[in-house]
Amino acid sequence: MTGKSSNEKPVDSVGQSVIRVGTLERLAGNAIFCADIKLPDMAFLVAVRSQSHHALIKSVNYDKALDSQGCLGVFTSRHIPGKNRFGIINKDQFLLAEEKVRCIGDPIALVAGETLLAAQRAARLVEITYQELPTVFNPEEALRVDAPKIHESGNLLGRRLVRKGNPEEAFRISDVVVERYYETGHVEHCYIEPDAGVAFVDENGVLTIFASTQNPHYDLKDVCDLLNLEETKVRIIQSPTGGGFGSKLDLNTQGFTGLAAWHLKRPVKMVYTREEAFLCTSKRHPLRIWYKTGASKDGRLLAADVRIVGDTGAYASYGMAVVTRSAVHATGPYEIPNVNIESTFAYTNHPMAGAMRGFGVPQIAFAHESQMDLLAQALNMSPVEIRLRNSLRVGSHTATGQQLQASVGIAKTIESVKPYHDKAKSNPPVLKSHHKYGVGIASMFYGIGNTGVQNPSTAQIELNRDGSITLFSGAADIGQGSSTVLAQIAAQDLNLEPGMINLVIADTGKTTSAGATSASRQTYISGNAVLEATGKLKEVLLTHAANKLKTSRNTVGLRAGFAFENGNHDHKVSFGELASIMTRTGTPLKWQGFFDPDTTPLDPQTGAGKPYATFAFASHVAEVIVDTYTGEVEVVRIVAAHDVGKAINPENVRGQIYGGVVMGLGFALMEEYIAGKTESLKDYHIPTCADVPEIIPIIVEDHEPSGPFGAKGVGEPALIPTAPAILNAISDALGSRIYKLPASLERVLAASILSRES
Repeated sequence: MTGKSSNEKPVDSVGQSVIRVGTLERLAGNAIFCADIKLPDMAFLVAVRSQSHHALIKSVNYDKALDSQGCLGVFTSRHIPGKNRFGIINKDQFLLAEEKVRCIGDPIALVAGETLLAAQRAARLVEITYQELPTVFNPEEALRVDAPKIHESGNLLGRRLVRKGNPEEAFRISDVVVERYYETGHVEHCYIEPDAGVAFVDENGVLTIFASTQNPHYDLKDVCDLLNLEETKVRIIQSPTGGGFGSKLDLNTQGFTGLAAWHLKRPVKMVYTREEAFLCTSKRHPLRIWYKTGASKDGRLLAADVRIVGDTGAYASYGMAVVTRSAVHATGPYEIPNVNIESTFAYTNHPMAGAMRGFGVPQIAFAHESQMDLLAQALNMSPVEIRLRNSLRVGSHTATGQQLQASVGIAKTIESVKPYHDKAKSNPPVLKSHHKYGVGIASMFYGIGNTGVQNPSTAQIELNRDGSITLFSGAADIGQGSSTVLAQIAAQDLNLEPGMINLVIADTGKTTSAGATSASRQTYISGNAVLEATGKLKEVLLTHAANKLKTSRNTVGLRAGFAFENGNHDHKVSFGELASIMTRTGTPLKWQGFFDPDTTPLDPQTGAGKPYATFAFASHVAEVIVDTYTGEVEVVRIVAAHDVGKAINPENVRGQIYGGVVMGLGFALMEEYIAGKTESLKDYHIPTCADVPEIIPIIVEDHEPSGPFGAKGVGEPALIPTAPAILNAISDALGSRIYKLPASLERVLAASILSRES
């Protein structure tokens, strides 16, 4: 720390497992979620949604609804004063459908009632007539020239190419070539708290919206456009959020509550039912992956040829980000000199697919890690050895040609799990004859932040008149602990205990944008913005303290809210005194930090560029027992090693790993959303406590020079290697491989039968 005396022991907030902000309120049941908010004279909202996959709207009649008891109003697209378009990347969504609907669940009308029951009753009285249109649900069929057009511009969402070297020649000289087809399906986010929001117009005429959201500042822009309001007239406040995993990046209730509150001039509330969340919120993108890999006889990867076709559903959401990220990560954490990757996503009449923990990397990791095991088997190599032999290192070049300069911990993660893998392979348990035991390994890499585009963050740090410190950040904490981590970073730089940092978080009326809570970006990007802000304040504090203490600037240090002269604890000045001095001299008490990662755009023809400033790496080992009679898979143990750069809060990192592993287990074995059939949790299976295996988290710290105190991130990476590790373990147990997720009872039984027959 600049100016700190060598004999002044630092507080060391970073690296400590301090209690996560908000934990005690949640444990005591005192956290106020959106659905808990009660305001005087509050109305309740219900959306009337399409029951057709694709149709023209011929008429909307809501006379009976308006006449029903307790109905306060019915709103359609003609009641929207601004632009009836929104979307994270592509503005292709409608708050309320205009001329046609593109999927079941599209909102057509919004009903307000004195009570929720009144709103529900009125909603059932809205009469809509349709003219049905042809539908398309297969993304490849959707890309044909004669396919029904879902959007006026056609059904192609986007395409990304990544090309390097000469794959054709590399395949010609390869000793082993493995070519397979993989498929993943729709997956529901299943956060505990369904989407909810409350809105009202405050005493200053500002439309104030409380929302369960991952990106309040993005919401602000869309709501202002929808309502034709200046940003000063709208305020979005993130309420405590019971999980998001990507779906709460989309505008869900915010537009509805804003529209109704602005028209009615009274508070309104909207809470999705679980069935509604299943019907109309975004899903994980289903991918079809054709994967071809070539290697030399000594196990060196020579070439990869990958074709990805994705189904974005009726609207884009974060689809373009998934198009690109799945292509960029298609080679996995391995150096392959010759690559040809094409990722193409199409619109269909399926429900919208959007961001879900990993942005396409969990799907593509299933493919590239299956390929690695198939290559190892063909070459009679250990699956651990082939990964170590090809893993990225400092100086390696990725598929986009980016040379990695530092913090490339993939080999360390493989070496960390290798003893567990080898012990499990050499000491299998004694089982019944129809039970089979298997061990699998999988690895991954994940670019931190958005891909090849600017994605900055800002933060402010303020010295209050009483000497306390307040950190302002727009970063939405959705349970991952970003508020805690940012407070620890600020505290470390100012040599304070984390509890001495007051927090103002994710409120567009008081904070500036920190970007979306997505892509595992907040620790790295917002953490650096916080560091720049605290660095500015620290310099001012040290300068004024030196003047006050009549000593050299270089002999002053900070600790616990005081500035000390080197080695003389009695010669000190408090932050409160310094605040008074700064106020008298006109020195600002509030300072802003800014950080935007060092990236470059990707070339549209080759994909060449620097999409991320840093990458996270991980390896998981899974042990499973497969019942060949029933198809049941018991995951016994997951060992998960993650290179996080620096663990700002180790227990928080472990918590992310625990949660990611459980989510990955669901992705591997049971989670499958089938449009038109899956309606709620009664027919969608997620892991329960009975399914959770022993989880052994291993934190690997390969220092990232550009990160705050060396940190990167772990949110998305925690999930990614679990499913491929489990699938590789099932293959090891059965001697037969499953190529479509999830590995349901039926698919496991089919693989078991195939194994016996072969």
